[in-house]
Amino acid sequence: MSNFFKFFIKYFFGRFIVCLLVIFVGITITFLIPRLIPGASPAEVAVRRVQMAGSYLPPESVEKLRDELLKLYGLEGSMFQQYITYWQELLKGNLGPSFASFPTPVITLIYRSLPWTAGLLVLTAMIAWVIGTILGGIATYRSKSLWVKIFEMLSNAVRPIPYYIFALALLIVFAYILRWFPAGGAFQIGIEPSYSWVFLKSVAKHGFLPALSLIIIGMGAWFLNMRNLTSNIIHEDFVVFAKQMKLKDQMILRNYVMKTAMPAQLTGLALQLGTVFSGTIITEIVFNYPGLGTLAFTAIMQSDYNLVMGITLCSIMSVALATLFVDLLLPFIDPRIQYTGGTS
Repeated sequence: MSNFFKFFIKYFFGRFIVCLLVIFVGITITFLIPRLIPGASPAEVAVRRVQMAGSYLPPESVEKLRDELLKLYGLEGSMFQQYITYWQELLKGNLGPSFASFPTPVITLIYRSLPWTAGLLVLTAMIAWVIGTILGGIATYRSKSLWVKIFEMLSNAVRPIPYYIFALALLIVFAYILRWFPAGGAFQIGIEPSYSWVFLKSVAKHGFLPALSLIIIGMGAWFLNMRNLTSNIIHEDFVVFAKQMKLKDQMILRNYVMKTAMPAQLTGLALQLGTVFSGTIITEIVFNYPGLGTLAFTAIMQSDYNLVMGITLCSIMSVALATLFVDLLLPFIDPRIQYTGGTS
């Protein structure tokens, strides 16, 4: 049996099955929750809105309207029948229609918002990770420097602050008081989306404040995490031996200290990218940014649980696949991890 086949059987296959199981359970729970909440059915919501508008409907008309809406939305039949139908459509790539924007497909709304979330949050996560990791490693060998003490103090100060609070502060200062940046949106109204310099400049200007709020707090967290990791590693025997061999500090930092700390940092980065929009809903709302976070908030407020389920499905898939990616990546960057899942 070849080494690759052994790797596939012992390491990849088991983790792939776990990944599929996580996705299956997550989708099932997502399907059940909105259907178990009393009054959350979009048909019930639509009937209540008609009645609240002052329109009187006799009981038989209310029932007829409710039945027609259930049929229109594809929610007729028992919950088990709906569950089977949902999986059949899901395997075809059909997430159903949006109830609030009927008959627009859910997948269409997600495709419209996903590039904005991915473009903003993936980029900011990568920038924050790179800067925080590098500075955190260097700070270990420059612990007495003034810039290290100041940066560590600032990182500890901003780390507990939620993204949206920091975002709100930036919005008030730079958008409403100084008026240096726009208060919201993704680009200037009236500009046609294209690859032109005018459009790209507008996108960069509108995305600067939300990006800055995510980068500053994320960078501080990665800096402190790397600082703590490397502070412990420099006391390990192999680092002490390297110092006794009179190796340069730069070589020790690059080839011994940071290389040893990198698996933990990469694991954190991959998992953060997997949850790229789960913790930034309010940040997008603060800046009225047209990403998945804003779309999810709107769907919840409008009881559009087909859209909520579609967005949640994206989150479940991204987390599960990110975890699988980390599991497959670690043996290649950390030789202590074996394909059997143990350590040598």
